[in-house]
Amino acid sequence: MQERELAKASGQVLRATREKRGISQEKLALECDIDRPYVSLLERGLRQPTIAVVFRLAHSLGTKPSSLLAQIERESKSR
Repeated sequence: MQERELAKASGQVLRATREKRGISQEKLALECDIDRPYVSLLERGLRQPTIAVVFRLAHSLGTKPSSLLAQIERESKSR
């Protein structure tokens, strides 16, 4: 799998999870101590988070990092 495809799958999972929880990009960014534009870049698959950011995102979204990664894996396999 190409890195770009993985980034897009990651972004789709992040956006879907955030929207399902009813959290804005701004609120998520504040809770994770990251910039709001960075959340947008992640969701569009233009950037990839560090493992530390994955943990913070998962915590703020009320899920486990392993759950987010499993969803990304499923999404990437469906491409």
